[in-house]
Amino acid sequence: MTARLKLGAQALAVALVALLLALLIWKIAQGSGRKAAPGKPAPDFTLNRIDKPGTLQLASLRGKVVVLNFWASWCYPCKQEAPALTAASKRWGGRVVVLGVDVNDFAGDARKFARKYGLSYPLVHDNHNVTSPKYGLTGLPETFFIDRRGKVVVHVPGEVKAAEIQDGVERALRS
Repeated sequence: MTARLKLGAQALAVALVALLLALLIWKIAQGSGRKAAPGKPAPDFTLNRIDKPGTLQLASLRGKVVVLNFWASWCYPCKQEAPALTAASKRWGGRVVVLGVDVNDFAGDARKFARKYGLSYPLVHDNHNVTSPKYGLTGLPETFFIDRRGKVVVHVPGEVKAAEIQDGVERALRS
């Protein structure tokens, strides 16, 4: 009887783990309903800057196209896309703002990353996971192109390439 009881408990534990895994997959697939998507307003946030003292509120950039890039210093694809984002920031100057959001990272590591890869655009720090749920991030990096009215025009999950930046900015400028 003890062996049977033990086997039953193990089967119940495996079933419970399978159920929890299924619920997790369903939740990820369904999302929270609040995530940023093309055509929807970009969720606002105010975060501490890591490139200089103070805070930055996304809404303060209204009237300009925003290339909103979520990254972290430990993220390999983030290192690969950094030169293209820096070039885009310099190319479009005042009409387009590239904004980097450092996610779940140490501020010191983010500053070292910014120096090493020459990030010259505004950088904010989200170590408390304020923005990730609002934007429905599934990994890093992810980039959102926001038009002058504050609506998401394009979303690029994963490493953003120079051609995708060009396309996203042009689409945001046209909308």
